[in-house]
Amino acid sequence: MGQAASQSASSSPSAAPAQCPINHTAASSSSGPAKCPVSHDKPSTSSSPAPAQAPAQCPIDHDALNPLNQMPTLSQMPAAHQAAALPTERETSTIPRDEGSSWEYPSPQQFYNALVRKGWETPEEHVETMVQIHNFLNEQAWQEILKWERKENPTEPVQLARFKGRPGELSPKARFWLFAGWLLPSRFNTEPPFDRHDWIVRRRSGNEVRYVIDYYTAPPEPDGSPVFSLDVRPALDSVGSIKQRIAAATEDVWASLRENNARNQGAH
Repeated sequence: MGQAASQSASSSPSAAPAQCPINHTAASSSSGPAKCPVSHDKPSTSSSPAPAQAPAQCPIDHDALNPLNQMPTLSQMPAAHQAAALPTERETSTIPRDEGSSWEYPSPQQFYNALVRKGWETPEEHVETMVQIHNFLNEQAWQEILKWERKENPTEPVQLARFKGRPGELSPKARFWLFAGWLLPSRFNTEPPFDRHDWIVRRRSGNEVRYVIDYYTAPPEPDGSPVFSLDVRPALDSVGSIKQRIAAATEDVWASLRENNARNQGAH
């Protein structure tokens, strides 16, 4: 249940790893040894006290982030040095946001601006295909969440209250499968997920459930089309979610046993 079926798309972007936008490898402009920036050889000529030094702080203005997706508002204006114009129309998803609206996907221009903000160089002609794949994977993730939710209550509608991208941050389950791949590389995947999202789903009762989504690449189709695999499951952060995971694991085991028994009986 937790591992979604592999999904193929028409094209694949080259995924760059998440990285800090600051170049920590840049060398200092001075070749001399490191030293205190204050000259202690002669006293200060001013008798006035030095101004208080501002405390160290994060360079990102978190007050400007949208609390629903932990992202800044993305501009529809072309980025600096952008060579080609990109569409600004946004596609509406099938994922409910509240009682009267659904989530909207970013336009190709907004998507490109987000890539530029992260420091990822992407040719403009590939952006629209990247947006299509992005939207396709999100729709598949939502369908997997609905499978989990329908086991709890087949008729209760649910909404995606908010979400957060956590690229480069491995979930405990992803770490486990990487360890399994290290032990048995011929049997398990040795590549980490290329992305991770945490989605907060709101039920009609008002209760919220956190889902973890790991995005993996899979071997491409014979024609070269990329294939993706999604591992979608409730996070193990509540008693209800733990019961869901145990029930799903038990169901998968019994289904596998029944399938093997049927196969063995058919062979005889």
